[in-house]
Amino acid sequence: MGEIIEFPSNGSSGHCYIATPVDGSNSTSGIIVLQEWWGLVDQIKHTCDRFAEAGFTALAPDLYHGTTVPLTEPDDAAKEMMALKMESAAKDLSGAVDELIRRTGRSQVGVIGFCMGGGLALVLATQRPDAVKAVVPAYGVIPWADARPDYSRLDAAVLGHAAELDDSFTPDAARALEAELRGLGKDVEFHHYPGAGHAFFNEDRPEAYDHDSAELLWDRTVAFFRERLN
Repeated sequence: MGEIIEFPSNGSSGHCYIATPVDGSNSTSGIIVLQEWWGLVDQIKHTCDRFAEAGFTALAPDLYHGTTVPLTEPDDAAKEMMALKMESAAKDLSGAVDELIRRTGRSQVGVIGFCMGGGLALVLATQRPDAVKAVVPAYGVIPWADARPDYSRLDAAVLGHAAELDDSFTPDAARALEAELRGLGKDVEFHHYPGAGHAFFNEDRPEAYDHDSAELLWDRTVAFFRERLN
């Protein structure tokens, strides 16, 4: 259903995986899907395909520029994540927004990200408040010192997903973020998933995947995007 394409990225170019509904992307709602620390792996591409089947145009920028890490090598994934240059990533993310707007003909997009992608989803929402109107951080982490979002710039509704057994993005961290955003007058709601751990949505990692929680996250997310972007 999807394909790898090249898109303009602030004077340069980026690559992404894009999936469109069977009738094409015109007039559909656009969703940016942001990778975990493994890179643009098959599971992220499959998530884009699922969004396309649900009627969205989904685009996942390749933030590692061709590099992927095996799901059995978390140490290597952590190195790739920490080596990510925020200036380059910001260009790729903003270019992805513009590409979705161009393809769909709609001026507003949604963003979902997982793990590091969840943190970057929030970063992007504060960098492009003109276009990002719905953001879904799923157990999102922001480990980069230079990537702390200015949440006062946020103009998107936020639907957060947090796992009860997550040591990376703890339930307390999720509650603190929700409280911070509410204190700024933002439209935010977090869901907590009992018995689930970090990365519970990744069906390619059987040691982490929680089917019931993953399907609930999916249903809530699709309903949220349909409500906020249509």
